[in-house]
Amino acid sequence: MPNIKSAKKRVLTSERKCKENTLVDSRMKNSIKKLEKTVKEGNKEESKEILKTTFKNIDKAQDINIVSKNKAARLKSRLSKSVNNVE
Repeated sequence: MPNIKSAKKRVLTSERKCKENTLVDSRMKNSIKKLEKTVKEGNKEESKEILKTTFKNIDKAQDINIVSKNKAARLKSRLSKSVNNVE
């Protein structure tokens, strides 16, 4: 444990940011899994609704630098392509 006051503050803030980043990351991954499941079932209308929330979660993760801009674009492209191919 650090002795200097500013170092103690950094430990607290880094723990708080770690929790927030983990929450956003898991929310993004869970929404992707949920979308892939509905696509696999062939439910097009529900997939389109889940796609909107998945895009929001991916954009949030991109905004706080959990995923890069290119990875976010790649994920969104692949997911929208899979939803469009549902019959």
